[in-house]
Amino acid sequence: MKPTTSDQNKAVLERAERLPSLGEIGLDHFAPYLINRIAARWNTDLQETLKTFGLTTVQMRVLSVLSVMTGLTINELAVFAVTEQSTMSRTLDAMERDGLVQRQNRSGDLRVREVHLTDKGREAFREVWPAMHGSLKHMFDGFSDEEYETVIGLLSRVLRNIRRHDF
Repeated sequence: MKPTTSDQNKAVLERAERLPSLGEIGLDHFAPYLINRIAARWNTDLQETLKTFGLTTVQMRVLSVLSVMTGLTINELAVFAVTEQSTMSRTLDAMERDGLVQRQNRSGDLRVREVHLTDKGREAFREVWPAMHGSLKHMFDGFSDEEYETVIGLLSRVLRNIRRHDF
């Protein structure tokens, strides 16, 4: 006999009743909370340093991503730099005005615009990189190389599980 909607709803409720509460899990064991705290701390710590370079957090992310991958579209860059597409468009407008990036049509498809670092943008990233690297080293102070690789592997797996893009 096929279960009725009522039976299915009861089963869902029974399973829900067995779920631990957030209080039982605890914030110190709730991964999304910890990830958010870490990201917020990283961004807050870097903001003061970035101000001395005349950069915002999103601009720093754009410089970082484009220092590794060039020729991204605005949508791709928004995903990699972890910001909304509308924020990315405004950020790129300012960065292009400041001579840090250049947008150009993709060869073979004039409908697509790619974003590239300019020489000034590469230099800006070279200047801010030591502060970023220092913050990274501080974050993982006391970790062995093996522990660091384990953390990176686990976080990469989490990202693969939840991402919505092929990249």
